[in-house]
Amino acid sequence: MPDVAGGMAMEVSEAVATRRSVRAFLPTPVEEALLLRVLEKARRAPSGGNVQPWHGVVVSGAALERLIAAVGEQAAAGTSTPDYDIYPPALPEPYRSRRFQCGEEMYAAIGIPREDRPARLAHVARNLTAFGAPVVLFCHTPAFMGPPQWSDLGMWLQTIMLLLREEGVDSCPQEAWSVHGGAIRAHLDIPADHLLFCGLAIGYADNDAPINQARIDRAPLAELIRFKK
Repeated sequence: MPDVAGGMAMEVSEAVATRRSVRAFLPTPVEEALLLRVLEKARRAPSGGNVQPWHGVVVSGAALERLIAAVGEQAAAGTSTPDYDIYPPALPEPYRSRRFQCGEEMYAAIGIPREDRPARLAHVARNLTAFGAPVVLFCHTPAFMGPPQWSDLGMWLQTIMLLLREEGVDSCPQEAWSVHGGAIRAHLDIPADHLLFCGLAIGYADNDAPINQARIDRAPLAELIRFKK
């Protein structure tokens, strides 16, 4: 399919099929012009009533290094207060099994057995380094926004991730950053009455990294969708 510049753009279906949560990035920088191009296009993402509840801060270079250090200190001190529950308490089936299987597939890819809890925790801690990504987009929204607006955030982020794929760039949405919303708000001058929804790690995948060999499966369509005629 030709794009507006006369070249060949990626099909939407290909972008969907090749988008994945990358957990090991190359240090290769991502051009600011590319990021601006993607974010400009993503302004067309839908939102209820055109409220557009998303706010973002793009962080890279020395600023990202300082932020990672500050969040690491807070995590080590154990003083973080999560902005929200990432998963509901006592997650029921079939959602619990899906989450469990996701973890098992990832740890199998990097050879960490279930009983090696220290190694698993060390891998989880890599979330707070953005898995080596050179850029992180932090997404935040006013605390008074409700579930419908949170769904708008997801549509905006998915639009960004697919546009990044069109540019040959990878990403990983990370709700883990929300556990340290206080430190991140302070470092990025985010208003105190905003919730930190997530960080989106952006960069080029290290395709030789074992963790990126994991291909997390999805539930079959028949388990998710019903047709009535």
